[in-house]
Amino acid sequence: MQRWSVVVPAKRLVAAKTRLTPLTAALGDALPAGHRDLVLALLADTVAAALASPAVAGVLVVTDEPQAAALVTGLGARTVRDEPDAGLNAALAHGARQARATAGGPVAALSSDLPALRPAELTEALQAAGAVPRAFVADELGSGTTLLAARDGELDPLFGRGSAAAHAAGGALPLAGDWPGLRQDVDTPADLQAACWIGAGPRTTAFLRSAAVSISWTPP
Repeated sequence: MQRWSVVVPAKRLVAAKTRLTPLTAALGDALPAGHRDLVLALLADTVAAALASPAVAGVLVVTDEPQAAALVTGLGARTVRDEPDAGLNAALAHGARQARATAGGPVAALSSDLPALRPAELTEALQAAGAVPRAFVADELGSGTTLLAARDGELDPLFGRGSAAAHAAGGALPLAGDWPGLRQDVDTPADLQAACWIGAGPRTTAFLRSAAVSISWTPP
């Protein structure tokens, strides 16, 4: 099986997942670190699932956040500082270059907010990506990107609004597998609800239960 280096970005906690603040702000004084802990839980479940995939040779997290770095190294990932400090795409390109310089072989960028990701989904997606030079997986809405894989050549990440169309226009092949956990990134409380319906990972689940966040665990 072809094995990939997977690059995951992790913002500083003060700037991460701001659209989830309506949910975490409701925790109030009872859990003042709630937003930070939720962001770290999403990251931990994503990285743990990636590391458990037999198609993944290693995970490299690009971050300037000490708590995120400590968390992911404890899971078995490596870290690199965001030396470009020029936004998400520059960070991912930097991470991809570092991964290739260290391990060689194909490289993929993975969103950091996929708490329902299953290792088998990532394995299947990376195996499919290995058949073409560049490929991507669109998010559940079809407009964003959760995985960008480059078997050959530069990663050339174009994450952000409309990234699925941008990656396709840049020559990356959209992959059409049935991978709900890989497609369900979490930007809003509704996204978090959807991830819970799929089956959030243990750290996200533990946080939500300990914080007594009002979440329905089964679809309507």
